[in-house]
Amino acid sequence: MKAFGIEEAEHLMRTMFAPWVGELNLKAVAFDATGGDFVLPANPRLVHGGGVVCGQATASAADTVAVMTLSALNGRFRLCTTVDLTTHFIRPLQPGDVDIRVDVLSNGKRMAYVRIEMRASGDSRIAVSATGAFAYMAD
Repeated sequence: MKAFGIEEAEHLMRTMFAPWVGELNLKAVAFDATGGDFVLPANPRLVHGGGVVCGQATASAADTVAVMTLSALNGRFRLCTTVDLTTHFIRPLQPGDVDIRVDVLSNGKRMAYVRIEMRASGDSRIAVSATGAFAYMAD
């Protein structure tokens, strides 16, 4: 794995994503040879009227952490676009920190595929699961 770590992920969040994505305040925790770990910190602005973290926030987080994880495995940001993001909302997420794991299933020359799992911090049960496909736009 090349040199792309926590500092580079934070820089990417500040410079490459839309400002409102930065407001999710996603935190990279660690990267390894197969993926990355993140936290979506507790934020009352992400809780909808039903009292749980809204699906739009978790879907946006899934898309964003996937790109950051691919950047880590590539050792740099590669311009890409989301081709598919399929999200399954398995159980409600109560307000609080959300632990996120991204596993890169395939990372080729033109396409990459990932699996994302989200859990309430301290809970082993998956609350949100997503799979994504990304097309690299340039190299």
